[in-house]
Amino acid sequence: MKIELLGASARHPAARPGAAPALKALSLQFRAGEQAAIIGPSGAGKTTLLQVLACAMPPTAGTLTLDGVNPWQLPRSALQRLRGGLFLAPQVPPLPPRQRVVTAVLAGRLPAMGLLASLRSLFYPSDIPAAFDALDRFDLANKLFERVDRLSGGERQRVGLARALLAPARLWLIDEPLSALDPTRSRQAMATLLAGARERGTTLVATLHQVDVALAHFPRIIGLRDGALAFDLPAAEVTRDRLARLYDQFEHELRGEMSAAVPDEAPTPQPVVMHCR
Repeated sequence: MKIELLGASARHPAARPGAAPALKALSLQFRAGEQAAIIGPSGAGKTTLLQVLACAMPPTAGTLTLDGVNPWQLPRSALQRLRGGLFLAPQVPPLPPRQRVVTAVLAGRLPAMGLLASLRSLFYPSDIPAAFDALDRFDLANKLFERVDRLSGGERQRVGLARALLAPARLWLIDEPLSALDPTRSRQAMATLLAGARERGTTLVATLHQVDVALAHFPRIIGLRDGALAFDLPAAEVTRDRLARLYDQFEHELRGEMSAAVPDEAPTPQPVVMHCR
């Protein structure tokens, strides 16, 4: 799915009256099948950006188009169909605690199912082998029939990601998917997610606090600061100096996350290349 944001601003509905917008005149483009990571300090607007891209909230200014269509100009029924082709994974997956893992994973298919089939799947999982395969890719196959409330936080997070592999979506929007995972599980989960997106030709946009993981796995890195674009660069061009500026006064969020492979800034000042795709 191709995405284009032009001068988009957004303010969360729960924001205080008069509060500054979470996104400020942001312009970005994503090619169909592209994979990009969004980084930046807390309060940068990363989650709000994903919610705008997921058509969960309209821009207060500017425009969003998905495959050339402005979703907010569609009739309600057409907007609902469009949302069925989007997959938004929040940082804390909304998994019913007493639900079996197999049912939670197969819920990723609900947008493509009718009402009766959806209700039936709650009691009689329709494709157990597909759920097993999706979980197996996240090293969770042995949790297939466990109840969600018996999983650890990291296991729940991976179950939420496994849903993406079954979703009928052309756009995956993943919000902080590694917050409850250790470094080894983080690398495994991210490699699995990106491989799944490549296999399907799915556009993947993920927000990440783990800067080293973003640089290691994503070809394109977008830095946000105070709701505005700080940089939009290939991972190889995201230098220590740029990261230091992005996280200025938020060094505690960056400390320990910078990869040793990040190149040093050139000895002479270089222009910041901005890529608008």
